[in-house]
Formats: sequence, structure tokens, C-alpha cells
Amino acid sequence: MIAYLLRRVPSALAVLFGASVLIFLLLRLVPGDPATTLAGPDATPETIAAIRHQLGLDRSWPAQYLTWLHGVLTGDLGRSYIIGGQISDLVGRGLTNTLVLTAAALLLAVVVSLAVSVSSVLWDRRWLNAIVAAANTVAVAVPVFVTGVLLVLVFAIILPVLPAGGIPPRGFAAQPDITVQYLLLPSICLALPVAAALTRFLTESLRTELRKPYVLTARALGISHRQIVTRGALRNALPTMLTALGIQTGQLLGGAVLVEAAFAWPGIGQLIEQGINRRDYPVVQALLLFSVAVFVAIQLTTDIVHAWLDPRIRIGGRA
Repeated sequence: MIAYLLRRVPSALAVLFGASVLIFLLLRLVPGDPATTLAGPDATPETIAAIRHQLGLDRSWPAQYLTWLHGVLTGDLGRSYIIGGQISDLVGRGLTNTLVLTAAALLLAVVVSLAVSVSSVLWDRRWLNAIVAAANTVAVAVPVFVTGVLLVLVFAIILPVLPAGGIPPRGFAAQPDITVQYLLLPSICLALPVAAALTRFLTESLRTELRKPYVLTARALGISHRQIVTRGALRNALPTMLTALGIQTGQLLGGAVLVEAAFAWPGIGQLIEQGINRRDYPVVQALLLFSVAVFVAIQLTTDIVHAWLDPRIRIGGRA
């Protein structure tokens, strides 16, 4: 397993390096100048030039990139141009809120997909399969911001039983019951498309497993259909679900941007939006690179778990 991990690490580092270069160049090609934004509309060219020099924007792009890369490697992300404050502090606060929301949505999506998929296979009824297929289609097709607006309209305005947005005023750990109320709507909104995708993957994988010879043998031995599904087919279908889960976790982080905007959730997505609108290069660079790093880490973890569950992967890789 260690040898398999060591083979995967160089490609992950190469992806991070390529992403850092691409992020740096793309932000420099975006129209707009942070020095002009910081100086104000009435600033003189001399004032703008002085601000550009102070921020290091008058240096060559390779010099700016190497300075930024050195800061990333040493943990010094610098200060925000316009939003203000240390970038590490801004990222830390936003990351905590985003991780709480993403973890709640991921847990909800996994539980729902497992329950629906196993139920669809255990009780293979045409009407049940039709309902599940229709619900999956709607959950994937409707954008998360539309779902968010509908949830707020129903449960925060028409039936005022849940908060319309924001985070718990006293923190997540102070009052768990209040935290659940604030988390419920945004986590449902974020989890719905992920749960639908996982349900499709897992249901199809379970049905594929049930067509294999070992299932026929188990039935001939008198093992019940429930035991075959829950103890045999489900375990063998988990690697496929884990692969899909790794991909969908990255989608969760992307969807969190829209969900945080819809529910006024002060997380990484909202911080990225502020940084882009205000041309705050250091903030956007750090957040985009961090998002890529998280996605790479998720994919690497998924591959390792997949290889642990299915030895053929690491054996094949060694060969």
C-alpha cells in the first residue's frame, strides 16, 4: 500500500504545480487593476503607480510568481490587498464554515443514497424505481440556487420554521439544536444533486453485482436476498461508490459557492466572490490553489481507499 501511495504522490504534486502556474497567469489576464481599485476613482497616475510598487505589481510576472510560491511553501500567504487582514486568518474563518456545511451535506448525501439504493434493490418494484428515477432527475437538473430559493421560500417565509440564512450567532458548538436549524436548509440544498448522483452509481453497481455468478451460488445455498444484498453485493459495490464519492465531493466544494451566496453563509465561496469582484489577487490565488489542493487530496484518498478495498488495483499497478 505504501508503494502504491508513493507512486501516486508525484502526479499529485505535478497537478498542484501546474495549477499554481495556471491560477497565477489567469488572474493576471483578467481585466482590472487592484491598485486602481484600492486607490479609488479619483486617484492620480502617480498615486496608482506608488500603490502598484508597494504591492509589488510593478515587478515581472516570474518574480511575482516566485515570491507568491515561496510564501505558499512557507505558510506565509501575506495580507489581503482590499478586503484587509491576514489571508491565513480569512481562509481559516471561511474554511471552518465551509467545512461544516460540506461535511453536513456529504453525510446527508451518503446516508440518503445508501438508504435509497439498498431499498430500491431489496424491494425491486416498478413504481418505486420510477419514483426514484424521477426524483434523481429533478435533483440533478434543478440548479442549486433555484433549490435554495424554493427552500427559503417554503421553510423560512411561508412556513417560518427555519432560518433563511447565516450561521449560528454563538458558534456551531454552543447550541447544537440551533446549529442544526441553521445547517438544515443549506445542507439539503447542497446535498440533493450529490445524493442523486451517488444513488444512480450505487444502484446500478448493486444490480450489476446481483447478476454475477456468486449471487446465483448464494441463492442456491439458501441465503436470503436481504443478506446477499447487505453482506455481499453492497461490499463489492462500495469501490465504485467511493470513486463517485471522490468526484462528487469536488462538486460539493464547487456547489458551495452558490449555496453560500443563496444562504448568506460566510464561507470560502463567499470569500472567493469578494476577492474576484475587488481584484484581490492574493486572496483569490490562495483560495483557488487551496481548492485544487483539497480536490487532489480527495482524489488521492479515494484512490487509496479504493486500492485497499480492491487489491487488484495495487497489484495491477505494481505489475
